[in-house]
Amino acid sequence: MKHLIIALVIGIGTYGFFQQNPNSLDVLAKESRFSQQEQTISNAYQNKLSDIQVKGVGRVSRVLPDDNQGSRHQKFILRLPSGQTVLIAHNIDLAPRIPNLRKGDAVEFYGEYEWSERGGVVHWTHHDPKGRHIGGWLKRDGRVYE
Repeated sequence: MKHLIIALVIGIGTYGFFQQNPNSLDVLAKESRFSQQEQTISNAYQNKLSDIQVKGVGRVSRVLPDDNQGSRHQKFILRLPSGQTVLIAHNIDLAPRIPNLRKGDAVEFYGEYEWSERGGVVHWTHHDPKGRHIGGWLKRDGRVYE
């Protein structure tokens, strides 16, 4: 009975908090989604998996020169909140580049993860003009690049 009363008090207190702070629930939901998404990337890295659609957010830790061999790609490294890094390879022949990208910029992404020893690569961060592959995107400062 004592445990039931404690649980009831905690439940009422939590309900009251979220009634007075409704945006806190949104923040918790967003953090939970990002942590689930990070877990997917971490699991793919640890198990050397590839061809997995992933979504996440990170901070630019390094901007690399464009890859101009074949299809041109804007390349940069993102550090995820977990500490893991991923290389973003964004096809700039099919999607606009992120202009003036700098170290420390926050970038959200949706694309296909490929395993590598250095943390992995996320590509297909653009639409597929032939419609055979799920479209991806990058987002910085509220603007989407797809």
